[in-house]
Amino acid sequence: MRDVDFPRGIHVLTKETTPSAIVNYLDQYVIGQEEAKKVVAVAVYSHYRKIAIFKGDKGTIAKSNILLVGPSGTGKTLLCDTLSRLLRVPFVTADATSLAQTKYANEEIEATLQRLVDQADGDISNAQEGIVFIDEIDKLKTSNGQSQAISGESVQHALLKIMEGSPVKLKDGQYIDTSHILFICGGAFVGLDQIMSKTHGFGFIATTGDDNQNILDRLNKRVKPTDLFEFGLIPEFTGRLPVIANLHQLTKPMLVSIMSVPKNSIYRQYIEIFRGEGVDLRIAPRVFEQIAEIAIEYKTGARSLRGIFEELITPILYLVPDHPEIGRVEITSLFDDPRMIRRA
Repeated sequence: MRDVDFPRGIHVLTKETTPSAIVNYLDQYVIGQEEAKKVVAVAVYSHYRKIAIFKGDKGTIAKSNILLVGPSGTGKTLLCDTLSRLLRVPFVTADATSLAQTKYANEEIEATLQRLVDQADGDISNAQEGIVFIDEIDKLKTSNGQSQAISGESVQHALLKIMEGSPVKLKDGQYIDTSHILFICGGAFVGLDQIMSKTHGFGFIATTGDDNQNILDRLNKRVKPTDLFEFGLIPEFTGRLPVIANLHQLTKPMLVSIMSVPKNSIYRQYIEIFRGEGVDLRIAPRVFEQIAEIAIEYKTGARSLRGIFEELITPILYLVPDHPEIGRVEITSLFDDPRMIRRA
């Protein structure tokens, strides 16, 4: 795949910066999740196009904040991080669970925005066009067992204004306007699929042979606001997240690809590290399959891939720098000793 390069400040969109070009860039780093990447690419394109068109006209932009729904380890954070590198805008992450564990959610939110300014090297105007990713947003669902001071619902209310767009005073006295900041929220939403299975189905819509069944199918698969209400998010909060993208559980072939295909994959990184020692590192495809099988057993998606791979490599990399006679390392199985081949 051809590398995709973009100029700094992609929010001044060129003709070449299309949603498909954004997806092509994401494809270099994010394996699978094709539909989610398309949804996010269009939302991001729309967001920054609106900023460019209505730059001096405050209050006219309808925010296209995004909700990413998918199991743990399916690539939500990676997708957002890759987007930020593509867009070359300030990017920070926040943890909804941490927000809900403090009595001072507003102070935590202000601290998150301060980190966004820090990422912009203190440039408020640049920070105001950045991205904030709030993970584990599903942990904010309403619960009668929580006190109001720390309830998920109270945190949802605290997030409403900044996600819609409002000036927020930082500790140094400066104000940051969140009107153009793109908020992306993510969560596993365990149990949402059961809610959807009960509520979905557009059989009550009168259809004819001319109707597009694909559109009806897409509507059936889409997470509806009422599904999120039943899950425990308040209507006002879901209204701030008009764009919803579903990420699906990663398959074994996808997990294998994650370790070896992306430009920054862990296998490619270690190939370069060993090459720096003058050693040719070769890992058989079966090894990646074995690692993927263990990750599936752990039920952590892609999160455990790096740890398992590092365990495999650590004893080898410990020895190689002290043995200049080694010219090649071959690993054929996760459960067999590697072959250390001397230089010819």
